[in-house]
Amino acid sequence: LGLDMEELEEIEEDAGLGNGGLGRLAACFLDSMATLGLAAYGYGIRYEYGIFNQKIRDGWQVEEADDWLRHGNPWEKARPEYMLPVHFYGRVEHGATGAKWVDTQVVLALPYDTPVPGYMNNTVNTMRLWSARAPNDFNLRDFNVGDYIQAVLDRNLAENISRVLYPNDNFFEGKELRLKQEYFVVAATLQDIIRRFKASKFGSTDSVRTVFDSFPDQVAIQLNDTHPAMAIPELMRIFVDIEKLPWNTAWDITKRTFAYTNHTVLPEALERWPVDLVEKLLPRHLQIIYEINQRHLDHIASLFPNDMDRLRRMSLIEEGGTKRINMAHLCIVGSHAVNGVAKIHSEIVKTQVFKDFAALEPEKFQNKTNGITPRRWLLLCNPGLAELIAEKIGEDYVRDLSQLTKLHAFVDDDLFIREVAKVKQENKVKFALYLEKEYKVKINPSSMFDVHVKRIHEYKRQLMNCLHIITMYNRIRRDPAKLFVPRTVIIGGKASWAAPGYHMAKMIIKLINAVAHVVNNDPVVGSKLKVVFLENYRVSLAEKVIPATDLSQQISTAGTEASGTGNMKFMLNGALTIGTMDGANVEMAEEAGEENLFIFGMRVEDVAELDREGYNAQKYYNELPELQQAVDQIESGFFSPKEPDLFKDVVNMLFHHDRFKVFADYEAYVKCQEKVSELYLNSKAWTKMVIRNIAAAGKFSSDRTIKEYARDIWHVEPSDLKIPPPNEPRDAVEDKTPNGTAA
Repeated sequence: LGLDMEELEEIEEDAGLGNGGLGRLAACFLDSMATLGLAAYGYGIRYEYGIFNQKIRDGWQVEEADDWLRHGNPWEKARPEYMLPVHFYGRVEHGATGAKWVDTQVVLALPYDTPVPGYMNNTVNTMRLWSARAPNDFNLRDFNVGDYIQAVLDRNLAENISRVLYPNDNFFEGKELRLKQEYFVVAATLQDIIRRFKASKFGSTDSVRTVFDSFPDQVAIQLNDTHPAMAIPELMRIFVDIEKLPWNTAWDITKRTFAYTNHTVLPEALERWPVDLVEKLLPRHLQIIYEINQRHLDHIASLFPNDMDRLRRMSLIEEGGTKRINMAHLCIVGSHAVNGVAKIHSEIVKTQVFKDFAALEPEKFQNKTNGITPRRWLLLCNPGLAELIAEKIGEDYVRDLSQLTKLHAFVDDDLFIREVAKVKQENKVKFALYLEKEYKVKINPSSMFDVHVKRIHEYKRQLMNCLHIITMYNRIRRDPAKLFVPRTVIIGGKASWAAPGYHMAKMIIKLINAVAHVVNNDPVVGSKLKVVFLENYRVSLAEKVIPATDLSQQISTAGTEASGTGNMKFMLNGALTIGTMDGANVEMAEEAGEENLFIFGMRVEDVAELDREGYNAQKYYNELPELQQAVDQIESGFFSPKEPDLFKDVVNMLFHHDRFKVFADYEAYVKCQEKVSELYLNSKAWTKMVIRNIAAAGKFSSDRTIKEYARDIWHVEPSDLKIPPPNEPRDAVEDKTPNGTAA
């Protein structure tokens, strides 16, 4: 048709229906489940407005609505025939036949299906996203002879449920609309699952009712963090109130059906819903949660008599001030498996965050280290590197990433070393052109591309990177003639709009842009150092920047980043990592050898020790002249001459309430960065280290992660059967079927 594929790709909007790691992980998981031939469904909300578009105006973050459906979405298909009712508010009547939830308000859930194709196996799974619709009699059935026009306009109140994604990453905001969203997706999904179960041969219906004994053998539900935790009381409500199962039977089935993945240990991120809000919105669910809690606490009291403190710690209900429901505790009690997302994180979950629960049922707690799909994060975004790898080891690695270890044989192959470096250079030139087009900055493509892209958050320590940039700037100015390894420092990410840390996050963005303005316009610096803040970081932009990166920054305070997945994407695409021993960085170092990453800074034990003795930021400031100079420049207005005290809040935080101890790791970080520069001067040694990293990246495929979930939690077998294409008669492939049954 004379159309350019790349041009078409540029026009298409990202479906920005998640905040960062959590939503992107789910997308990788869907890709892997389809590729592994698992009969799996991804359920969520079809937000009309996804994560906001970020504009940078005068160095500040400004949010714009993400009207991603403006031009329609060709990949989705509405399925009005599967529309389902979801109930809110109302009251509970207790009668001889049990509890009844009555006088509720109804919102309809309209499903939209998006196909999820497996890689070259003719499998297509479904992602089903729910959209909220008002029933046609909304506000009209109430005998109010009132205003018909107003009643129709009020339909928006119901339909607002799926209007917009809350843009909080790693922060809990206890808003009623958010709780409505969480229950909405859960109630619609469970009805859908039960409808499908009853229609299958397993939900054999005798004249009276379905036998649910086989339910957990046919259905596994994975809770992606606590956001869908209301599924636990909702399934209990369906079983007990509607299907009339005895409580103990219902609870046994429920526990065997659910498994819970924890994604963060930050206390401000844990969901704790006020009891009075849940009582208003979901009165029956609150009663069920109370009953679950009572039986749970009775059990603990029988094991630990008179241990009131333990009961208080382990209760689903937190007393004191406003009573709240601890959703993580609900998930642990209501699931048969609980997992963290990297070895170190799962240890912290077991030994610190939920240690009372782990002491009670140690076998319930597992690790499932996160992964990424190599289809998107290598083949699609970096075809040059993917092709180069295929030339050396064949194409099978795309479905079995562990085969990348075969690249170890080519670490000393001079031709291969040159080709790997050439692909990286081509990617850098392409990205440099993109930056020049979008940002009007001249980039030196032979400079080291030093990249720090992720959500802006204090724990991710973009401020520490900023201090290093200022330190490099000061060194160049102090001795302009001295050899300096040129760098282009690229920082990107959105600041969570609603979090209290939002003020600090947007100040950090402003500071980075203020520093960039000074550095990029200083003639003494020239092309040695450039700083770019990447606007509106998102998946489609990640696909451009990651293949062009030389150095990946993964510098969270040890014990705060549960896993990270960006770290894995950079490793697979031929970047080297500078990072702390946190999240999956630990396992990356384990796979590649610690000598092939730039590891620095405090370990989890050191952070704990520093907490015990008390973190004193002033001490580091006093002892490190370069840190002192950088902080003084920020404080004095060197980077904001028109508003000298613009950054006083940032400096005050760093001295007096920095939970993430930036100054404590500054010296080790700067010294480690010197080692990075030193290695970059030796192109061949650098590239050999790159090859060792790529060769060690196989573990971090989401295919491996999903195989572990399937084996250890869901109890299903992946199938590598290639389903025949629709144009081939079915019986033609019968003889190709290997022994054993398909999943």
